[in-house]
Amino acid sequence: MSAVNEHAAPVAAAPAPLLVDRDARGVVTLTLNRPQAFNALSRELLQALRDALAALREDAQARVVVLRGAGKAFCAGHDLREMRPQAGSEGIHDLFELCGKCMQDLVGLPQPVIACVHGMATAAGCQLVAQADLAVASLEARFATSGVNLGLFCSTPSVPLGRNVPRKRAMEMLLTGDFIDAATAAEWGLINRAVAPEQLEAELERLVGSILAKPAQAIALGKSQFYRQMEMGLAGAYQLASQTMVCNFHEPDTLEGVQAFLEKRPPSWKTSP
Repeated sequence: MSAVNEHAAPVAAAPAPLLVDRDARGVVTLTLNRPQAFNALSRELLQALRDALAALREDAQARVVVLRGAGKAFCAGHDLREMRPQAGSEGIHDLFELCGKCMQDLVGLPQPVIACVHGMATAAGCQLVAQADLAVASLEARFATSGVNLGLFCSTPSVPLGRNVPRKRAMEMLLTGDFIDAATAAEWGLINRAVAPEQLEAELERLVGSILAKPAQAIALGKSQFYRQMEMGLAGAYQLASQTMVCNFHEPDTLEGVQAFLEKRPPSWKTSP
């Protein structure tokens, strides 16, 4: 029988792949926490992200969701160590399906999602930026759908990319795999703002503060309607938009907002935290 070393140091627990933080205003920050792997989207990280989003979907106190990356990068895409041939076609299919569901979860979330990008965002990392509702970036950030450089066309990142960036711009990124800088990403519509690194937090706070000043119910209704109508024909989109506005109009906060405007005073929201 082997002796047990009573003085052996305990094995440290692996750090959580996703950090979840919340402030008193209901701003929830989800930080991709694999800095040693440039926050590559492993199965574990994707599942943790899905679990966090599922909880937030039912969380009436959460108002805004911020996506960040720990360390030097925002996200370098999928973890290629999980995409080796020995993973098999079924395993790789499951990985892409998990990622696709995660991206759809972002759209289905009632809260606005803001990507805050300080470093590179490549392949599925660029997909994550494109799928967020809003995105701000440091001028030091860079973006690419670089899978084609490995012979793997970024087909899944092309879904949100092609819905945010003009077609020929999207195809340029997808066909070349070349990086674009943050200023170009803002010009093309991939992100909302590109600011100096020291201004990134202030720009994020400006967006967060503006959203928090609006009624939560109106934001949730509007986000849902926006994404649904984008996939419809013109007539169906207008029908959905009209129905949504009717529902929105009868919300207590909306009635208060209209009355406050008529009385030339600031509104006093009732249902927002």
